[in-house]
Amino acid sequence: MPDSPDVPDDVLDRLRVVCMALPDVYEEQAWVGTRWMVRKKTFAHVLGISDEYPPAYAREAPYVGDATVLTFRSSGDELAALVGTGHPFYKPRWHPQIVGMVVEPAADWDEVAELLTESYCLRAPQKLVTRLRVGGPPEIVPEKTD
Repeated sequence: MPDSPDVPDDVLDRLRVVCMALPDVYEEQAWVGTRWMVRKKTFAHVLGISDEYPPAYAREAPYVGDATVLTFRSSGDELAALVGTGHPFYKPRWHPQIVGMVVEPAADWDEVAELLTESYCLRAPQKLVTRLRVGGPPEIVPEKTD
């Protein structure tokens, strides 16, 4: 079985800061990649893909070669807008609320934070969503300058 490419550390670090700032979130290794969960429900999953592996992700992503892919939940008008935008967003067929995003160096990290917060809100119990709404969205890590 081939290996998936590694997710770059800076991408993983940025996603970790956004996700772990949300109430009652925990991180775990998925069968491939890393996922963030609330009450045993995945709301974000990041992994590296290649041309052929992992097969379900490689088939769905509109990309050839190695890439970093983030999947999350969306619904309604936002889901339609993301899918309609095209690259870097795409719609995997395996679930009606899942959106995929090819994470590129020029990613808009403010937008990613908003999308992951909304994904969290679709999966978390209302009590936690209310806590989040009162406290505001999580802060994201500023870009490193070396």
